[in-house]
Amino acid sequence: MKKIICAICLLCGFIAKTQAKVTLPKFFDHNMVLQQQSDCNLWGWTDAGKKGVIVITSWDNNEYLAKVDKKGRFELKVKTPAAGGPYYISFSDGEEMLELHNILIGEVWICSGQSNMEMQMKGFKQQPVEGTTEELLRCKDANLRLFTVKRHASLTPVDDVTGHWDEANSASVRDFSATAYYFGRALRQTLNVPIGLVVTSWGGSACEAWMKADWLKAFPRVRQHVTEDDVKKLQQRCPTALYNGQLKPLVGYTMRGAIWYQGEDNIPRYDYYAPLMKTMVEGWRNDWKQGDFPFYYCQIAPYDYSLIGWKDSQLLREQQAKAETMIPNCRMAVLMDAGLEYGIHPRKKRQAGERLALLALGNTYDVKGLPDFAVYKDVTFLNDTAVIAFDRSKEWVYFEHGTTSPNFEVAGSDRVFHPATKVWVSRNRVYVVCDQVKAPVAVRYAFKDWVEGDLMHDGLPVSSFRTDDWDILPAQTQGKGDYNNPQ
Repeated sequence: MKKIICAICLLCGFIAKTQAKVTLPKFFDHNMVLQQQSDCNLWGWTDAGKKGVIVITSWDNNEYLAKVDKKGRFELKVKTPAAGGPYYISFSDGEEMLELHNILIGEVWICSGQSNMEMQMKGFKQQPVEGTTEELLRCKDANLRLFTVKRHASLTPVDDVTGHWDEANSASVRDFSATAYYFGRALRQTLNVPIGLVVTSWGGSACEAWMKADWLKAFPRVRQHVTEDDVKKLQQRCPTALYNGQLKPLVGYTMRGAIWYQGEDNIPRYDYYAPLMKTMVEGWRNDWKQGDFPFYYCQIAPYDYSLIGWKDSQLLREQQAKAETMIPNCRMAVLMDAGLEYGIHPRKKRQAGERLALLALGNTYDVKGLPDFAVYKDVTFLNDTAVIAFDRSKEWVYFEHGTTSPNFEVAGSDRVFHPATKVWVSRNRVYVVCDQVKAPVAVRYAFKDWVEGDLMHDGLPVSSFRTDDWDILPAQTQGKGDYNNPQ
């Protein structure tokens, strides 16, 4: 027995001596991806009082010395080459060394939002993702790396997250965000460089939860004095709680850009979503200190919101379309043809991810020949006919299921809408006539909760829109109250 105890003590002593004193955030670890051709940020902690930490990068055998502050924190920038790997990085505080292996240099993206970003390839209970089985058979890719941040709501900013990097394979992809995976897979196939995806999301989360308190001062309906009880009660709907617990630790991780799929929770507060989103994006960019990095997002897909007691989600979609015009280097992926009438979690996550990738490839990576999303431009009324024009419509617009569409409505000066009786296309114009409205003044397309969007351009759907700016009567929407009573 004495010999066993002695052996255990010796083993513990050996482990204590070989454990590195340098510690790093969880996202700086084996298998990670660092942004190529950048001054890449690294940081961590060691014993307070240490003079510095020596960092050696294997791709150039360069040695860096990072100073340690009074709290034991160090930070530095390392120059990364063009895409490649695998490499290693070593960290030494003068006593012990920490070495990270199997590091790739490539393109890094932050992926955030609520449940439709969080939704894993394996789906939710009784809510599958379309095509998962086939994709899991061919998803193995050592150059696609995945990191998922564990859910954590916090009253105050934290320094680290819980998670780990994985190479893409059937096991890791099955438990990873489907939207983010399809986005990353498309980038891998087109760019042929390593891709790193960091997903930080939470189902049901509010936009306000991903923002700092100072940013929310511009929105008086948002509660400013958040308590620990608020965080426990509201969690992902509590203002600032997810910024503090899931985003702040990542700030500074050098990356190319961000993708976003959120909005459903903000439907009851739709009327200020565009400026709210603009403020959030500006805040993220200011914190990251990488300029106006690319920000691409999904417009929420159609769904019958009466099933959960809400309605008029088209007004939130309208705000999302407006945000695209308010935020530089920002574009929206339209999902009007990829919704699910009876489910708030559409199965068509491949469309969501690949359309985000189209935006990134066309706008950030300047890949030529890709289609673009046409947008409503204006309307001209010629007697009883409304003629609708579009921007970004180099090709013809068309209807997905025939030569006409049931999704247009027309109103006269009485502001009462009637279904259009004749709808047709000529080049990039849509012509709309309603027998009940002889002098039309307004047209709406797919302007309702649930609709199967059918207006297309170059294989991509056009967003729902309206030509009027009439106020929506309070009875037409629910939950327009303040954030203190989220539905």
